[in-house]
Amino acid sequence: MINGQIVSISFFKFEKTSSKWRALQSMGRSPGILSEVEGLSFGKMLGSGSGNGFSIIPNFGVYGLLCVWKNESFAQQFFRDHPFFSDLKEKATETWTTFLQTAMVHGQWDGSCPFPITTSFDKKSLVAVLTRATIRNKRLLHFWKHVPKVSRSMDGHKEGLLFSAGVGELPLVQQATISFWENSDFMQAYAYNSAFHKEVIQKTRSLGWYKEELFARFHPYKSEGSWGGSNPLEFRI
Repeated sequence: MINGQIVSISFFKFEKTSSKWRALQSMGRSPGILSEVEGLSFGKMLGSGSGNGFSIIPNFGVYGLLCVWKNESFAQQFFRDHPFFSDLKEKATETWTTFLQTAMVHGQWDGSCPFPITTSFDKKSLVAVLTRATIRNKRLLHFWKHVPKVSRSMDGHKEGLLFSAGVGELPLVQQATISFWENSDFMQAYAYNSAFHKEVIQKTRSLGWYKEELFARFHPYKSEGSWGGSNPLEFRI
């Protein structure tokens, strides 16, 4: 067990209408609840989009929970004992949680960077990538016109990609992507070889789509639960 600061990412899948409604309510209540959790320095419950997650249409059956902990003991205590997490897990048909250390980061989230670097970056190691942005209101239409193309390009890119999801705090405006790759070479091959992805990067710089953005890389060191019937990182950690 790691004694220093760690990050956790949990995903929940809900199938019953009552469970989806309960999860949506939990997302609304989450800021107040998470602000009082012992050992938690940063926490966000995130909704997702339809399809593979990159959509303007919400998917009320999938939610994420991103947390930064003072150490893993606090995280395990929360996952084991806290009624907020227990209620989500009880109503979910699947739950998957990954524990990570921050290797690279730049940018801000809500005016500050919540992910202090805690380990050295290894381009050959398993890597999770988080991108998050707040889109300028006047750029919303232009931004979302390009998202479907990038979404399809990621669907077609399977080499080295273990999992990906489009999530966010506020529909249309505050968006994030989380992806897991066998190593950074595979991730960079997608980023630099995908024509649509490169186009979006260029437009982001030239048109100023974002008023706040953050990019981070993490090295996962533990994975618990399942997604799609199996643990996406099984035998890789």
